[in-house]
Amino acid sequence: MQNIEMKKDGNILTIKIDLSERHGKSSSGKSVVVATTGGNASVPGAEDIKIGINCYTPAK
Repeated sequence: MQNIEMKKDGNILTIKIDLSERHGKSSSGKSVVVATTGGNASVPGAEDIKIGINCYTPAK
């Protein structure tokens, strides 16, 4: 995972992403990665639940 923090509190999942970060261009080169799980990731404290996040901005 890049630039993603997850916290489970009871049945609530909180996801934290720093929107000011940039992690290079995507594989297609069309966007710049802000945060990613890099595919599906297990939710901490509920490993049977999966999440997939891609947060990006268009490449200039």
